[in-house]
Amino acid sequence: MDALRIALQVVLVLTSIFLILSILMHKGKGGGLSDMFGGGISSSIGSSGVAERNLNRITIGISVIWATVIVLLGLMQRFV
Repeated sequence: MDALRIALQVVLVLTSIFLILSILMHKGKGGGLSDMFGGGISSSIGSSGVAERNLNRITIGISVIWATVIVLLGLMQRFV
């Protein structure tokens, strides 16, 4: 069980990093921190509609894996 717990913790760290990066790669919708740091100026250059939809799908997939790993670690903590 310790090997499974370590593997899940490694997956949790990796998915956390990828989730943060994928969220930060989204273009700003305006009025937030992205405009404060100049993201509003170059947001139309950054990505097209197809790229943004693919990034949405990747972000959702990573977040589902992240949530699943958290639930599995919680179940292992409670029952093992």
